[in-house]
Amino acid sequence: MKIITEVLGMVSTNSYIVVNGGEALLIDLEESADYLIEKCEELQTKPTAILLTHGHFDHIGAVNGLKEALKLPVYAGKDEEYFLTDPAYNGSAKMGRTPVSVTADVLLKDGEIIELAGFKIKAISTPGHTAGSICYYFEDENILISGDVLFADSFGRTDFPGGSQKDLADSIINKLFILPPETKVYPGHGPSTTIEREKKSNPIYHYLD
Repeated sequence: MKIITEVLGMVSTNSYIVVNGGEALLIDLEESADYLIEKCEELQTKPTAILLTHGHFDHIGAVNGLKEALKLPVYAGKDEEYFLTDPAYNGSAKMGRTPVSVTADVLLKDGEIIELAGFKIKAISTPGHTAGSICYYFEDENILISGDVLFADSFGRTDFPGGSQKDLADSIINKLFILPPETKVYPGHGPSTTIEREKKSNPIYHYLD
């Protein structure tokens, strides 16, 4: 497993290329579809699917271009469909850019396990940043793609439509912090971290009733 982090767009979003030999997964794609295609060609890997942690504009900007060019299926959480499809919710209509509407081909339920590019991946429903946010847990590799739910020494905003501070705290503490401590976390913004580190230092504990 090799994880390539591309920091893209106006708010420095981490877009991930998760490589398993000749196949790859594309996760949370801000912009620059052509650049991401070229990067995969350089890596000599073929994308097989797009995975989205949530529907905010800075995580979906390149999805339609990549989906059309490479004929890739798009995966997202089952409660995130309206964010993906409605520019007023996903924020693209307010950012001085072309409004974006994305259709997911597969809507995942909490705990659902999918097998893509040779990986077994568990979808973990983690509402709070948005109502339908999900994280992707690669159990065999001890890797979590956390989107904008959990950051290094921080956590996602809850002041957007569908956000809930209580739900976010519950998601992090009761669904993510139960993962093995050595699990490496790749967030939607900023540096990677581990579950062990965040259990010790993350301020989210102050927001759980």
